[in-house]
Amino acid sequence: MSAARDEHEEAAADIAAVEQANTAFYEAMEHGDLDELSALWLPGEDLTVSCVHPGWPVLTGRGEVLRSYALIMANTEYIQFFLTDVGVSMTGDTALVTCTENILSGGPAEEGDALGPLVGQLVVATNVFRRTPEGWKLWSHHGSPVLAETGEEEDEEPTA
Repeated sequence: MSAARDEHEEAAADIAAVEQANTAFYEAMEHGDLDELSALWLPGEDLTVSCVHPGWPVLTGRGEVLRSYALIMANTEYIQFFLTDVGVSMTGDTALVTCTENILSGGPAEEGDALGPLVGQLVVATNVFRRTPEGWKLWSHHGSPVLAETGEEEDEEPTA
């Protein structure tokens, strides 16, 4: 029994560590901290990292991925993530996190304003982490926009 309990406790600790790494990823974005964000991705090019931002093509390689975040941070005055529907699945040294990113963001301010207009957006995301000696590191991020339903389809009369 104690071996099973030890395995369960180890799995729970791994899930908590992955959840913390996932939270750190979004907090680095919110703070505009490119150094911290860079430290969260797998180092080197042994396992090619990848990223898909909503509406972007697939970005591959650590340099290309980190440049994309630098560009986003340079053009975003304010961003905040409220994560919902967070799920973690693990196998060996790989963890898969799925979540909904409820994003509130604002671009550069208009003349005389403190902040540009705020925009809300829903994105479903998949973050893949790998266990390293330095902890769990991002291997891949894929964000896809959630298209809002207008409800108009339900109001229309069916035509036969």
